[in-house]
Amino acid sequence: SQYSAVDTNPLSVYIMQPIWNKIIKIVPLWIAPNLLTFSGFVMILVNYFLLSFYDWDYTASGTSPGLVPTWVWLFSAFTTFCAYALDSIDGKHARRTQSSTPLGELFDHGLDSWATSIFVLSFFSVCSRDNGKTGVSVYTMYIYLSIVLFNFMCSHWEKYNTGVLFLPWGYDISQVVLIAAYLLTGTVGVEVWQKPFLFGYYITDALVILLIGFSLLLSFPQTLYNIHRAHLKKTLKNDSLYEGLLPLVSPLLLFLLLTVWVVFSPGNVLAKQPRLFLWMVGVAFSNVTCKVIICQMSSTRPELFHWILFPLALVVYAAISGLLGWTEEVVLAMFTTLVTAAHVHYGVCVGRQLSEHLNIYIFSLKKRVQE
Repeated sequence: SQYSAVDTNPLSVYIMQPIWNKIIKIVPLWIAPNLLTFSGFVMILVNYFLLSFYDWDYTASGTSPGLVPTWVWLFSAFTTFCAYALDSIDGKHARRTQSSTPLGELFDHGLDSWATSIFVLSFFSVCSRDNGKTGVSVYTMYIYLSIVLFNFMCSHWEKYNTGVLFLPWGYDISQVVLIAAYLLTGTVGVEVWQKPFLFGYYITDALVILLIGFSLLLSFPQTLYNIHRAHLKKTLKNDSLYEGLLPLVSPLLLFLLLTVWVVFSPGNVLAKQPRLFLWMVGVAFSNVTCKVIICQMSSTRPELFHWILFPLALVVYAAISGLLGWTEEVVLAMFTTLVTAAHVHYGVCVGRQLSEHLNIYIFSLKKRVQE
């Protein structure tokens, strides 16, 4: 199916696009677009692991402000900008080198579905977790992450139903805010987030309110409106309501299971291991979303229950019934490792299959020799 995306965000159209159009001119024509996409993702990962090294439990900014060196914040701003730029020019570069393929589209959106959570998890290092005076509680972090992932999921659910990807306005705004936040932290220090900013509110409060406002008042209604409009124009891909809502079943069940674990965990697993738990949430959501992206691209039906729900349900049951006891954190670590490995394996397999099927290389513009 032909890829079609619509971007109406003024920030993107009037400010960012002209910048990307200048940057794209310096990219050599022999570089494969997927290489740009992947490089951006690797930068996000490097940044995330660097922050994890200095701030494993999200307390550095709150209790010991000097723990994360200044250069790390500036590096975060740099990698976030680079990833944002690479993610914005990969499609332009593909059209420029006449190498747009379904593999490239899947590669781009698949990595985006994972990167989305990593951006959020890195940002939590800036605001730090609640220490009684400042910071955000781990439960707020979980809800915040879930809203962002739900939003991402929605734009692809919308494309599943309408055939058009309406790029959410929140994307460009969130990237610019992230870069600004890292630069501010690097130049002024983390203390800036710990002083009330307006009427006794902190900047982090404002950002949380902005995010929830953007998601629930702008993006989600826009999605429903676009689907409604397609329905009126009779251009919907799916005739029945059941078919249309099918892709939402697994993500909603996933969120439900994870929330049950968070709320009823006897060992309070989210508070003990926020980084592990939230990473696992991001990977699980990415895997579920990738399945929807593939169904939407290949016009196939998604299965009702994603495979991840079954082991997760077992683990959650074992945890909240007290069966796991003190091993709850160990089991979380094992489950997180399993899900991450499965997701990477899945990505590699799908990439390989598509590259063979389309007779192209993933990271090179050279054509495969027909066997």
